[in-house]
Amino acid sequence: MPANLPPQYFEAEKTYRLAKTAAEKIVALEEMLAIMPKHKGTDHLRAELRRRIAKLTQASDKRSATQRASMGIDKEGAAQVVVIGLPNAGKSQIVSSITNASPTVAEYPFTTQSATPGMMVFENIQIQLIDTPPLVAQPIEWWLRHILVRADALLVVVDLNDAPLTQMEDITAQLRETRIGLGKRWSEEANTILYQKKALIIGNKIDLDNTSDNHLTLKTKYKEQLPVVAISAKEGIGLEQLKHEIYQVLDIIRVYTKAPSQKPDFNDPIILEKGSRLEDAAESVHKDFRAKLKYSRLWGSGKHDGIMAKRDHILQDGDVIELHL
Repeated sequence: MPANLPPQYFEAEKTYRLAKTAAEKIVALEEMLAIMPKHKGTDHLRAELRRRIAKLTQASDKRSATQRASMGIDKEGAAQVVVIGLPNAGKSQIVSSITNASPTVAEYPFTTQSATPGMMVFENIQIQLIDTPPLVAQPIEWWLRHILVRADALLVVVDLNDAPLTQMEDITAQLRETRIGLGKRWSEEANTILYQKKALIIGNKIDLDNTSDNHLTLKTKYKEQLPVVAISAKEGIGLEQLKHEIYQVLDIIRVYTKAPSQKPDFNDPIILEKGSRLEDAAESVHKDFRAKLKYSRLWGSGKHDGIMAKRDHILQDGDVIELHL
């Protein structure tokens, strides 16, 4: 099958060939990957581009220790979520409050200088949160862009006590410069945005006076595009709801497996995207199981316990499956 690459791909390829630094090459390669259509005809080329990105990422002689450490944050848990925001919005305090991470928390700006990961427990799974340096007027650094592109979702933190709408405009403008969009894709962004990211707006400092109106204004402005949650990381207000909202924005489900005549292990779910089918779950257990799957028994999905399900059955959060090969 031919690749059928669009003109934009060859423009990005030209940028890659003219790039002088590893950072510029990585950005161009990522754009080539994003533009490339996904089908069997591009599988080999896609693998080759990923190999180049990995090689450039590992070239430590061209990067500072901070950049290497930041780019080397491997995904752990059910998903990787990156926390962004302007100075003093409270990013680090949020990460410190709901994960096991210990980023520097202070009342002055720019206390976070590198990316810091931590694990958030939500019911029976863990979700990785990454605290990042605050966004400022200059362009987003290439290594931070790399983290944002790879993330499963973004948490956008704004200070409800300091013109949150203006903060959101500044943040989205900076992201747009790196061709990253948030939430629903608008038609006018079709030619400028390469990476459309799932995102949640976190309005922090709801404990302060006169912030409720700002929260309502924020929700009204973005209700068609992004979910909004109000919290106070300092006072611990709304943190459990925040965890739930983070899980919801990821659009993932938990599916459990069991052997015949045995109980399922509810502490070790399979994590799948919403809309996944039974055959997808089988493949996640073992790469050969998709082809070998004959049928499955299913508990959940509002059906009778132990009902036989076909391989194209769409799974729901909490389903239990018993695979028969």
